[in-house]
Amino acid sequence: MQYIFFLSELRKKKIVPNMNKFNSSFYLDDKTEESHLDFFKANGFIVFRNFLSPQHVESILHEISRIEEQLLIDGIQKINGVPLKFGKDADGELSIQRICFSSLYSDILKKVVGDNRLLLLKDFLSPFDARINEHEKDGLVINNYIRTQGSSFSKMGWHTDSPRDIFLGQRIMPMLNIGIHLDDCPAENGGLRVLPGTHKQGVFKMLFGKKYFIDNEDDPREVGFDINKGDLSVHCGRLWHRVKESPLYGIESRRRVMYIPMITGKKAPKNEFSKTPFYHRISSKIKT
Repeated sequence: MQYIFFLSELRKKKIVPNMNKFNSSFYLDDKTEESHLDFFKANGFIVFRNFLSPQHVESILHEISRIEEQLLIDGIQKINGVPLKFGKDADGELSIQRICFSSLYSDILKKVVGDNRLLLLKDFLSPFDARINEHEKDGLVINNYIRTQGSSFSKMGWHTDSPRDIFLGQRIMPMLNIGIHLDDCPAENGGLRVLPGTHKQGVFKMLFGKKYFIDNEDDPREVGFDINKGDLSVHCGRLWHRVKESPLYGIESRRRVMYIPMITGKKAPKNEFSKTPFYHRISSKIKT
């Protein structure tokens, strides 16, 4: 099975041709398979192919453009206390490179979040009672990575998602970050990188294993992906991951992806009166 071979090579701590670029053949239909659960348990991530059709992706991209235009017209700077991230597109025009709680502005995106297949991912957090909630964390996030002269969002340094719980005064709870990819992105063009197996690390290594968001250096243990538009990625909140900058510029460097968290523990919905979380105040000071 592909995941056994993959793990055996990682344990040898050597990179064989293309083995630092994992090409998944997993698909998510009407149930999770034992092979899905085994791979995720061992590695802390999994990629499902063809979750959305190309036509569905195009309709989502049109909707994202509509939302962005409306937010710019309305002069919105924050949503539920979370700052939007602004930059310049390939034409030098103002754009929003990170939109949070986006499904609150769109029935089309609400249907994406409500896809019954996403509920199958609860199996990866069993026996915890897991949920997707558009009003918690940052809701449905739209990331628009692009490398231009005026871009403020072309990469993201190494981090895990779990310390957010600490900043919120809670103990670290199991969670998933679910990504729906809206552009083709071969590994050579940058994009998602993960350190397989680091979801099993202790709290000390999770907090101090790397310099959060500042460290964006290549790691010999990291794995990249040949992503196709419509693919679905899932990673554990404890897993070290980053977004590698594209070597290209302009439209060719663009990588758009939507993320929604699947979380456990006490509910903590946000609203228009919510304060900006401490970790967002920190990240706003870090140039990417």
